[in-house]
Amino acid sequence: MGLVLGIETSCDETSAAVLDMQGCVRSNVVSSQMQAHARYGGVVPEVAARAHLENLPAVLEEALARAGVGLDEIGMIAATAGPGLIGALLVGLSAAKALAFARDLPLVGVNHLEGHLFSAFLRPGGEPPLPTAYPFHGLVVSGGHAELVRVEEKRIVALARTRDDAPGEAFDKIARRAGLGYPGGPVVDRIAAKGRGDRYPFAIGRAGDGSRDFSFSGLKTAMLRELEKRGVDGTPLDPESLDPELVDLLASFQRAIVSALLDRVVAVHAEEGVSALALSGGVAANSELRATLADWGRDAGVPVYLPHRSFTTDNAAMIAWAGVLGARRGAPMDPTAAAARSRWPLGA
Repeated sequence: MGLVLGIETSCDETSAAVLDMQGCVRSNVVSSQMQAHARYGGVVPEVAARAHLENLPAVLEEALARAGVGLDEIGMIAATAGPGLIGALLVGLSAAKALAFARDLPLVGVNHLEGHLFSAFLRPGGEPPLPTAYPFHGLVVSGGHAELVRVEEKRIVALARTRDDAPGEAFDKIARRAGLGYPGGPVVDRIAAKGRGDRYPFAIGRAGDGSRDFSFSGLKTAMLRELEKRGVDGTPLDPESLDPELVDLLASFQRAIVSALLDRVVAVHAEEGVSALALSGGVAANSELRATLADWGRDAGVPVYLPHRSFTTDNAAMIAWAGVLGARRGAPMDPTAAAARSRWPLGA
């Protein structure tokens, strides 16, 4: 079938990638919209869609150039079909449909979260992906998601998800209130590395119905109150010269998020004993989360797959690889199929 071209425009990164059918990444170009959204403190859907429209042609051209191939060598196209921002998704999916129609190529619509799941196995530099043994547990942590699932060869079973704020969203909102800018996750991570995460213990949020689901809204509110007590009101601050008390507070906030995620992983593993854990999503770049899960895996004898940091943000390489895996198991060559299926697709 030749090579696969991946297209990702679900939120605020415009990305295109070229992979071979064995999952070796030939190119993975990501154009970030961070500066365009920074003034608003978060992603504005209309701004995102317009930026995708402007950026996608150049991103596609660069992905092909870096891979050293032309469109005549592409044998399949994979594009994000959902979930995501409707306008943003429409840009990438429309481009993918046009290319597929013009060149008579098969087009696979990819579930964005499924793409994240399998990104933990991708490797940079043209190396083949790590082998995937089923079943495994997958933990997707980002600005919009905190999801723990069991991944089987023919289906993905949801075990826990956030009831309210996702971890990345909580990082962004707290960083904005602390005057640290957008996006919040990376700056809080850097600050927390200098602080004591055990100085201000926060409670782990749990759903009232006894389910395994995550809840981070209470933690976010508690942290906002702590900032308010200290007179932190969103006035811009220099991350390199913060009061030590605020450094410890941010470190404790990050520790609480990591502890909540680890708590569910430990509980689910104790019940199901699945043989491996794959971490993915934007917050998978967080240093404390990576170290904590790696330490737990060593102690528990469970392999923990940590994605290369270049594959933690939204990117087209993960979409292309998920598209290849979908094609292998007979996923329909229908660009709307991934969006039409349930949040976690069952079967093909």
